[in-house]
Amino acid sequence: MATPRATALKIGKWLVERNRVDEAIQIFAAFAASGPNDVEGQQLLAEALRLNPGSPVAKQAFERMEGVGSDHAELDAAIARFDPDTISRFEREMAPPSFRRAQVGFNNNVKYKSQVFHVQTEDSGLDKPHIITHLFADGGRVIKSHKRNYNEHVARSDIAQYVRALMKGQQMEMLLMLRDGRFDPIIEGRTIGGMEVLTHEPDVNVKQLTRKKQGEGAPADGPPSLRAPVAPTASEAPTRIARAPLASSAETKRVLATLQVQRSLSGGPEQYPIYDEETLIGPGSSYAGPNGVALPGDKFCHPHEAALRWRDGRLWLEDLEGGNGAFLRIRSRVELNAGDEFIIGDQLFRIEKNPIADDEPTEGPTYFYSSPKWPSSYRVVQIFERGALGACAVMKGGMAQIGSAAGDIIVRDPLVSEQHCVLEEQAQVVVLTDLESRTGVFVRLQGEAELVHGDEVIIGRTRLLVDMISAGAVANA
Repeated sequence: MATPRATALKIGKWLVERNRVDEAIQIFAAFAASGPNDVEGQQLLAEALRLNPGSPVAKQAFERMEGVGSDHAELDAAIARFDPDTISRFEREMAPPSFRRAQVGFNNNVKYKSQVFHVQTEDSGLDKPHIITHLFADGGRVIKSHKRNYNEHVARSDIAQYVRALMKGQQMEMLLMLRDGRFDPIIEGRTIGGMEVLTHEPDVNVKQLTRKKQGEGAPADGPPSLRAPVAPTASEAPTRIARAPLASSAETKRVLATLQVQRSLSGGPEQYPIYDEETLIGPGSSYAGPNGVALPGDKFCHPHEAALRWRDGRLWLEDLEGGNGAFLRIRSRVELNAGDEFIIGDQLFRIEKNPIADDEPTEGPTYFYSSPKWPSSYRVVQIFERGALGACAVMKGGMAQIGSAAGDIIVRDPLVSEQHCVLEEQAQVVVLTDLESRTGVFVRLQGEAELVHGDEVIIGRTRLLVDMISAGAVANA
């Protein structure tokens, strides 16, 4: 059976995951001081100091553990607050919920116009089927609330997934409205906020750029495996099957699309007409016949970097695993997860989860000496050739900006605008926004994405523009 201190440690970490940091610090401090000054107590105190090195209640816990007499009123209040009944209630909340009780909500701290705001979304469960999102300011004052009822959907077989998506959308909607200045009159005191009941779906212009893929890469002795030409479902990508080299017996072929070369560091054709329903991109594209997109001389392009597929009158681009990737220019806000990569100018970046801190005291006890930590789940890391890491920025305040003149990461690149893009932590994902830069933001595909006229793609160091206007023309093969 877990000891009270072990339970307190577990509860505190659970609260941190939900951005209830102040409560976590109080629990850590209360249980650290309510027992012997041993390894368990030092670990709890270390957790409190990790979250806020200047916390008064943590300082008072340290003094009591070291036998220093002083005014410990705040610590005593925390000890009284987190009594056995309160701890039991937290344990019940932590138990895997039956959905009828309610789903775990979303919490985000966000910095806007030099102020820190908090957005919190909670579900009330199937017995009271509605979702409420609050926007907090001044450390706890609710200035705006959104409420949506989902009573008409409770009979859905996928109700848990539906409600989760609704919560995520409503959380993002509130955050984006704050960023876009929609609540400025309320913040400035010119308008009253209050509760607003919404009936439309969350208005969130955030895209998931690609669909994840499954399957294995290319065999060593032949062309890469391409997925079967069937329409994939929303829940599962089709498996891959080996395809024979494509050829045509006709002397002429219909042009399905054209890739116009916008930038190349290695020369080659100015454009690549696409004739076949399946076309490989990369120096090894000769496997697919004479009409592959070879990108000659591009040393950053894998022999089989990507594949184009024409399916039901639509053009799709797929990243073939094993290379440096195919990157598509974003047209709106895009949702990213840990491991996703993006390009601005000639700079490559990757989103990473911040590692769990491991700075507990030794048996001495001696504390691990470190810089103060920002409460953030993600960081953005610059990637150099051969995988070396460059600049790194923690998304403090839930945000990180990149540019050539201003931002958390500043890069000296003529293709990067002064304020090029911004990343924001929202509802347990990262939202990437292009700040109307000159040269755009390109996100690596993690599967396949549909291409439309005017789309831009980076493969290796080559930048390509998708031209669908010429589709239907007949040319010599």
